[in-house]
Amino acid sequence: MIKLNEGLRERIQKEGEGAYPNECCGFLLGRIEDDGGRIAEAIIPIENAREEAEQYHRFRIEPEDFMRAEKEARKQHWDVLGFYHSHPDHQAAPSEYDREHALPFYSYVIVSITGTGGKTGRAGDMKSWELSPGRREFFEEEMLCR
Repeated sequence: MIKLNEGLRERIQKEGEGAYPNECCGFLLGRIEDDGGRIAEAIIPIENAREEAEQYHRFRIEPEDFMRAEKEARKQHWDVLGFYHSHPDHQAAPSEYDREHALPFYSYVIVSITGTGGKTGRAGDMKSWELSPGRREFFEEEMLCR
């Protein structure tokens, strides 16, 4: 289970809307509870490093961005809990590409963004996913907004 406060949920939605028709991406930082639940305390938006012509359906995170997120998490006594990204004009469900590039343990929050005309989009469903240990499939992770 991952818990997001309403402010973080709104920020992820706005990131997705602002990046439309491309994918946005970023990190989820926070604490892991004794029972394994996760509490997101902050997000770190990052620039989608995928080549411009592919950003409408792919995102890439550079190693330097990952190191920066880990450094910030350590500074706050948190962990990198996972990642978020948007799916322009698609469901809030991971693609096969997402599965091939994901790692177990992390939470993958996906927000669906639907075009409203031109280059504007509106956030829809938001779901969190976790990859199975064998990396064969994603399972929907319970997401609570507090």
